[in-house]
Amino acid sequence: MAGKKQFDVGVVLDAAMVQFWRAGYADTSLDDLSRSTGLNRSSLYSTFGGKDALYLRCLDRYAARYGDRYDQALSSASWEPLRAVQAFFEVTLERVADPDVPDGCLIAQTAMATPVLSPAIAARAIEALGSQHARLRTALNTARLAEDDADGFATHLTAVNQSLAVMSRTGAGREQLLAVIDISMSALSHALHARSQ
Repeated sequence: MAGKKQFDVGVVLDAAMVQFWRAGYADTSLDDLSRSTGLNRSSLYSTFGGKDALYLRCLDRYAARYGDRYDQALSSASWEPLRAVQAFFEVTLERVADPDVPDGCLIAQTAMATPVLSPAIAARAIEALGSQHARLRTALNTARLAEDDADGFATHLTAVNQSLAVMSRTGAGREQLLAVIDISMSALSHALHARSQ
């Protein structure tokens, strides 16, 4: 049928997401996107509305994909808070070890580039980081940490999680990343133990 799109939008978004993730927003040209997605510039514009709009769609796809995995990992926080937070970090460790995706984190990469990005993209990255903080705070609240402690640990764990992505991008191995996680898990264990006394 004339005018019908002959491609899978999800496949195209995944290809564009990996291209942006690998090279960053500023260093990804429309020609790069055309090569990685198999679509010409005209099709990219008519389907997604330009580079900024495509990047926002990719950020949303990324945040939903990994956000669902984080939510599942934290679902046992009310009865196994330490195991839930460990599972949360495992989601990140699995992602950075996945040979099918670039190292690091698209959200962290975007957040670090916010001074040179459009306000809409910068806001979306900040929103994604806020969502990660909120899911951790909610999980720690269900573990019966005091509100201030839950918020403080959520801030800390969000920062640690993003630092794991940055470290992996610079070549840190799993052992180094686990050492960072272990320190955070030890601090959380002490806080939970003190709360239960």
